[in-house]
Amino acid sequence: MRWLAFPRIALSLTLATLAALVLIGINEAGFRESSHALEDIGEAQRARVALNELLQDVLDAETGQRGYLLTGEVRYREPYDTAVTQIGGNLASLRALYATRPDELARTERLAEHVARKLAEMDVSIRLRERGSEDAWKFVLTTDVGREEMNAIRAEANELIAMSNRSLMVGQVQISKSLRLARLGIALVALAGLFAFWLYLRQTHALRLAGERQQEALQHERNALEAEVSERTATLAELATHLQNVRETERGFLARELHDELGSLLTAAKLDVARLKSRLADSPDASQRLQHLTELLNSGIALKRRIIEDLRPSSLSNLGLVASLEILGREFADQSGIAVEMALEPVTLDESRQLTIYRMVQECLTNIGKYAQATEATIVLKNYDNHVIVEVGDNGTGFDVNSIRPATHGLAGMRHRVQAADGKLTVASTVGKGTRLSAMLPAPRL
Repeated sequence: MRWLAFPRIALSLTLATLAALVLIGINEAGFRESSHALEDIGEAQRARVALNELLQDVLDAETGQRGYLLTGEVRYREPYDTAVTQIGGNLASLRALYATRPDELARTERLAEHVARKLAEMDVSIRLRERGSEDAWKFVLTTDVGREEMNAIRAEANELIAMSNRSLMVGQVQISKSLRLARLGIALVALAGLFAFWLYLRQTHALRLAGERQQEALQHERNALEAEVSERTATLAELATHLQNVRETERGFLARELHDELGSLLTAAKLDVARLKSRLADSPDASQRLQHLTELLNSGIALKRRIIEDLRPSSLSNLGLVASLEILGREFADQSGIAVEMALEPVTLDESRQLTIYRMVQECLTNIGKYAQATEATIVLKNYDNHVIVEVGDNGTGFDVNSIRPATHGLAGMRHRVQAADGKLTVASTVGKGTRLSAMLPAPRL
């Protein structure tokens, strides 16, 4: 059945393709004709606007002329001066609009001649008024030259407006024709498309049933794969948490061994050096060497203490979380030269969550010292009724959170550690504006 359906589907698709091509052709032809018609309409409207503005400017010029002639005051002449400066621009606009229309362009030139003569007549009368030749400008004003030129200007402008109206009507008729053609074409193509779609639906019914069966099989396989992936993800998360706990346990064991064994050895060596120093007080060279050895042992003891604190901070179990964070911040500020501002509220958490917060702050400070190029850092610990918020921020270079790799700067380890404690880690950073890491951990009642 399926191999018989393919030729029929190909036929229906061919019909649909042909119908779409015909529709595209009709729409393209209609679009071009309508575009040309709209361009003509736009030019006609711009021409009408320019003609109306020209007529208004000529009237304003005549009004300003009459006002100046009657009063002799310069302020009444302002409409005349303004209109004269604008008339040239209006004529240039008309020439540009009618550049491809010989009839309209010729009539525009005649209109320009009449306007020029009208302006010349007005200019003569104004100049005579300025010279004080009252009889002369009155004689010019009483002649019919200005009125005849004004009538000619109106006639030419009205004829150009009539031509623009005819262009508007032609464009509207063309658009109406294009719309009717597009309407007919769309109807025919829609019918052809519906017929092709009907053929397609007939032949795809059987294929749809087969596809549904395949989808069911694929969905079953997908569900099985998702279940397997979820199971393995949970297993990996448990393994990562177990490894993290084992690492902390090993750190604690190593810290205790260093404290008990290496500490005892270094202390005993220091006591032996002190005894030898008291017995060899008469030998300056031996005393100097023993003093140097004492300093080396003191450095070794200090190094042992730092290593032990890094492996398992004793202040966390002896002094509490707030004191441990204060010590951590002060030591980081002394070593890095970065000012650290702390706002720490007392919290009540179990040992595991306290260690989570301590390790997170420790990792953040390490990253700030290595990468941030910051001058200031902040450590904030807030205690709420049912959860705790810890924030570590800096004013360093920052980075793009969306483009950075997930494992960069130990973010993956911090995020897993916080999530293992049923918390949520949020990273906010902008290039050039610093970074802020915030973790929210639940605070169960102890």
